[in-house]
Amino acid sequence: MAEVILHIYDVTNSGSDKTNNTIVHINKIFKDRIGLGGIFHSAIQVYGDDEWSFGFYEQGSGVFCCPSRKHPLYTYHEFMVLGRTNSSIFKVNQILRELSREWPGTSYDLLSKNCNHFCDELCERLGIQKPPGWVNRFANTGDAAIEMAENTALRFKQAKTEIVSASKVAYRFLVGVTSGSTGGDNPPRNSNSGSPRFQSAWFKNLITAGAKPSNSSEIETQEGDVVLQHQRQHNSAHTLQQTCHNSERPLRQSSHQLEQTLRHNSL
Repeated sequence: MAEVILHIYDVTNSGSDKTNNTIVHINKIFKDRIGLGGIFHSAIQVYGDDEWSFGFYEQGSGVFCCPSRKHPLYTYHEFMVLGRTNSSIFKVNQILRELSREWPGTSYDLLSKNCNHFCDELCERLGIQKPPGWVNRFANTGDAAIEMAENTALRFKQAKTEIVSASKVAYRFLVGVTSGSTGGDNPPRNSNSGSPRFQSAWFKNLITAGAKPSNSSEIETQEGDVVLQHQRQHNSAHTLQQTCHNSERPLRQSSHQLEQTLRHNSL
């Protein structure tokens, strides 16, 4: 059996001392005082002196290792022992080889596949408890917010299309009734419910909430606005992910170097 240690860092590689100090301050308040979490990088140490994690890279695997507690880009925050694994060192090396193939650097995603998700997966394969939720709460909260925004935009588009379609049907019906009432074939009515003036007022009330009948070009314009809004939300998330790619850029190691590290651990 071997002890499995989680190493946690403050993400402080923005290039600005002011920004880095702000991140450290935020992490202290939201994690240490409130217990909600913060902006962290995490890595797993098991069998040996190296820690293993995951980050963005244009080519090859995103899985990398470095000496424990000594990531050169981040500020060390704390560590915690997650448990002891029953997996042998040979089994652990096999798991790391598999993950290095399954987690290419280009698959990195700030909200859905980051270093903390990698640690979750590695712990699961080692048969021990996953890191506490506060380590990755920033990504989980952001992912939920984007999903909610996407669902809202989709529902808005569907509702708008249904309202426009319903108002067009109502409009055609009223036009047909108006035309029939002026044809002279129907007997005169005492009620004014069929009069064009009444129908016009009723239809005006129907479309007051924005369901005014539109021609095809107007409908396309409305749908285009909704799609554009949806695309802007995607672009915002994509921009945030691109901004953070550098913050999760691994210490580049070739597959040969990773293999050498694994063999060294075995010895």
